[in-house]
Amino acid sequence: MKYIFYLAGIILMTFGISFTILSEFGTSPFDAVLVGLSVKVGLTVGSWEIILAILLIGCNSALRRQRPEVLGLATAFITGIGIDLWLFLLSNVINPEHWYSQMICFIAGLIVIGAGTAIYLHTNVAPIPVDRLTLILQELTGTSLFFSRTLIYFVFLFMAMLLNGPIGIGTVLTVCLGGGILHLFMPPIGKALDGMLTNPNTSLH
Repeated sequence: MKYIFYLAGIILMTFGISFTILSEFGTSPFDAVLVGLSVKVGLTVGSWEIILAILLIGCNSALRRQRPEVLGLATAFITGIGIDLWLFLLSNVINPEHWYSQMICFIAGLIVIGAGTAIYLHTNVAPIPVDRLTLILQELTGTSLFFSRTLIYFVFLFMAMLLNGPIGIGTVLTVCLGGGILHLFMPPIGKALDGMLTNPNTSLH
């Protein structure tokens, strides 16, 4: 059952990511890096998700002084395919022209990303490397998800600026609110999933 929630969370998260990219209001710093690499170097956004995942797996392994978490690459692979698929399906559907429609599209995407990330993270199957890094930093610093997530956002924001990625007001909102949204979703989603995973029969009613 947890694998169903795991896949559902990733599908929901990548759906939200595609919304923020197509909103043209700015993306998260990490997604801005992916888009910037896609435009400057080539390959799809999802392909760069997988490539960067390999690098981050090595980084996470060094921080925890453990073997590389290869399963994280599987999650990144699914995420990369999900991003490319949603962008393909929605590119002709979502074309916000005015700032307020762009903002609505972005905010919707940001909320969906937070919910999807919280769902698949709570299954503890195999977080994508950037999310595993968030959890590692939380553990090493003894702080909240908000702090560790925001710290990572600032690092990727600098990289996105170097790559001329799609940085905008939405990027600033992600840095300021992304970690907080994830932090807000984790407790209620965790409680709900624990109830359904512990009592799978009741989840069908």
